[in-house]
Amino acid sequence: MGTALVVSRNARVVSLVQQSWGPDVLPIAPEVFPPNVQTLLAELGDAPMPAVVVLDPVERIQDALFVATDLDQSFGIPVLLVSDRAGEIGLAAMRAGVRDIVHPMAPLEEMKQALERAASHASPEGQQPGTQGAAPQRGKVVTVASPKGGVGKTTVSTNLAVGLALKEPNSVVLVDLDIHFGDVGSALNIAPEFTLPDLAHGPASRDSVALKSYLTQHQTGLFVVPGSDSPAAADAVTPKEIANLLNMLAGMFKFVVVDTAPGLSEHTLTVLDQTDILVLVTSLDVPGVRGLRKELDTLRDISIVLDSRAVVLNFMHPSRGLSIGDVEASIGRKVDYMLPQSNAVPITTNQGMPLLQQNSKDPVAKQLRSLVDMVAAGDKAEAKGRRFLDFGGKKGDK
Repeated sequence: MGTALVVSRNARVVSLVQQSWGPDVLPIAPEVFPPNVQTLLAELGDAPMPAVVVLDPVERIQDALFVATDLDQSFGIPVLLVSDRAGEIGLAAMRAGVRDIVHPMAPLEEMKQALERAASHASPEGQQPGTQGAAPQRGKVVTVASPKGGVGKTTVSTNLAVGLALKEPNSVVLVDLDIHFGDVGSALNIAPEFTLPDLAHGPASRDSVALKSYLTQHQTGLFVVPGSDSPAAADAVTPKEIANLLNMLAGMFKFVVVDTAPGLSEHTLTVLDQTDILVLVTSLDVPGVRGLRKELDTLRDISIVLDSRAVVLNFMHPSRGLSIGDVEASIGRKVDYMLPQSNAVPITTNQGMPLLQQNSKDPVAKQLRSLVDMVAAGDKAEAKGRRFLDFGGKKGDK
């Protein structure tokens, strides 16, 4: 039958629930009634998600209705409200998804019947709402990496994630794993309540239902795990916790896009162990190309060889003094996507609105859409075909 969670400082209410439900009752009596569902979940600690929740907010009715709405809509957990103001708040409680209102002085039989009615609406244990009968399927982890900073990796990551989210609404999550200096949040112009350390520790690290409530949702429908605002808090996130987080997210979303830190840190290597599609980004300059060659060599040396990967060459322009042939000769493979130098990119970055969110016609957006299409199609080899652009005189395929 599962656990009944009772949030109350009233011993009589707790006793009523215990007598009605049985031994699997978890009472918590916070000094202040939880103002939101995240605070309530934090109170649970290591306990499993409850089957039914009984809220006794006393005067904090509005907070209880906020919590009830989230429990009902996000988690499918039925809620009973304990109040002596049923006539006054009944309509608002019904709209919030509350199953029943029980008076704090109600007889035992009334509480028992209310709990039985609520339990009949509970989701099966461990199953999220809307997944009945669905076969579990792991989503694809798409990692965007680069040998050095300043090559446009986050621009590629955010546009890739937004592009996928527009194709697959509510099925894509972007994880900022540049744990010290990640700027996915500013690139998407979001102000998150929770960041990577919050999701790596606590209730979100143990329960996928709790985890989803800690994610930040972008206006495109993309879910985001923003990087930490505090380097000290970021240092506390271990590679093992990263592996656990990615594994949980891959069980919840069709695509998990990961923006990594430059180079091959321990955290990035952990991500690569779970990666299905690798996107390597570099710039059209000697340090960037040499760095990419070293990264490819290192991945081969440590036996990380992926069936699906793409190389993205950024800041393409004939004035840079390097040709595509030079780059391909150096790295020992073809370049799959070439992003021209564009004034539109820094403008969109400063606005916090990726090119693909704006339905831009810029040549960079065209290349990024091709990358999105490749990932969405799940190609199991190098990107299909090479795409060329007109860089001032030489015209190729479209």
